[in-house]
Amino acid sequence: MNTNDIFLPAAKSTIASEVDALFSFVFIASILFFVLVIGGALYFIIRYRRRKGDGYTPDYSHNTKLEVVWTVIPTILVFVIFFWSFKTYLKMQVAPKDAIQIKATGQKWFWQFDYPEGASSTGELIVPRGKPVQVLLSSRDVIHSFYVPNFRVKMDALPNRYTMAWFEATETGEYDLFCAEYCGTGHSKMLAKVRVVEPEEYQRWLQSNNSLPEDMAMDQYGAQLYKTKACVTCHTNDGAPGTGPSFLGLFGRTENLQDGSTVTVDENYLRESILNPQAKVVHGFQPVMPTYTGILKDKEIDALVMYIKSLKKE
Repeated sequence: MNTNDIFLPAAKSTIASEVDALFSFVFIASILFFVLVIGGALYFIIRYRRRKGDGYTPDYSHNTKLEVVWTVIPTILVFVIFFWSFKTYLKMQVAPKDAIQIKATGQKWFWQFDYPEGASSTGELIVPRGKPVQVLLSSRDVIHSFYVPNFRVKMDALPNRYTMAWFEATETGEYDLFCAEYCGTGHSKMLAKVRVVEPEEYQRWLQSNNSLPEDMAMDQYGAQLYKTKACVTCHTNDGAPGTGPSFLGLFGRTENLQDGSTVTVDENYLRESILNPQAKVVHGFQPVMPTYTGILKDKEIDALVMYIKSLKKE
């Protein structure tokens, strides 16, 4: 019986098989003892039920051997599970010395990844296959949780301190990355991907990550950033309501602010809203947008502004 195929997604990391083996052991042991205890109880209830006129007097004496057995066996199982899980836990906490270190920052409601070579990405973690990767976790606001089910990796990202998780992916492909800690109204939208590529492709990606393709216009680059930098999480581009104002027809519009004043949406307002989003909050929306200071470069801000300007109502 392979319980992993029923309850767990496909294992795609080196540590996943050990976690799955422990899960299977606990699950099967639980089923066996459930059947043994409940089956035994039902048997004795039916076999030794009291009948009219049998004159039976219950014997309340102890069976010492039986009591020792049902105490010793569970105790042994508890110790087996403890030492097995502790050994696996230590492996998950101690990253190999040659692990690639990637900084992951959680904030409402997306993940930002910074690589040692200076590259960065938002909403997608790119890693090489067959290489250990150490993810250094932190949060800009509340507690988030870095969770990749296929890798059996889960660790909280905390504000004002660092935590660590590591994995070594065994197969190329895209795998879901969730925030497993409720972090506010956009928690369910805090979705990302781990993209596992061959080591050669990973190196090529690092070299080209921050460059703007020569044949791509600035507004097209902004459209790309709109998705990769998680703007799509809160701002739509079709006029539909979202956590923040829709980008469709936004540029040039006069917005009412929470303090009762108004502002005309121009380049300066858009830049300020990206870097200091709490300065001028539009009426009817909550001040939940995080700052992108240190996340977006000037060229990326310019590209996003150009993209927003291009979204005009017909």
